[in-house]
Amino acid sequence: MSTKTLFLLLAPALLLVMGIYVLVNPSYQKSLQAKYFFETGDYKEALILAKEAFSMDVYNRMASTIMAQTITALKYASYIEMGKKYMAAINAIATHENISDADKAKIRTMCEIMVREYVKLAPSVITDESLVKEASEYHQKFEKLLEKVTR
Repeated sequence: MSTKTLFLLLAPALLLVMGIYVLVNPSYQKSLQAKYFFETGDYKEALILAKEAFSMDVYNRMASTIMAQTITALKYASYIEMGKKYMAAINAIATHENISDADKAKIRTMCEIMVREYVKLAPSVITDESLVKEASEYHQKFEKLLEKVTR
């Protein structure tokens, strides 16, 4: 039997064994579930499953990667939620006929927090682009507001 033939028979067999291992191994099953939840945007569930998978097998790189990516996505989601909350508070203040110095200070503080927190975010190659874009939009809005309030 030639070397080529032997290689052509062994390569698919090896891939089949690796595939079966991934499908049968409980750690990799959890990793696949975590990947599904990550892709669907359920980052909290993805993180729970990735941590479970990683605790079962610390050499499971899939679980490790999903865990790291999910933590990054959760930071972005948290930033966006904080931005929504602060924007609602600022809009409520803006409805007053006269904005007091205390209200301006509140707005300035919220803007400074959002600008400072944005610097801590670091997207990766697989971070959801919509999260990165929305966080960037909030950052720009808060920078503009901060500029207006500090004049």
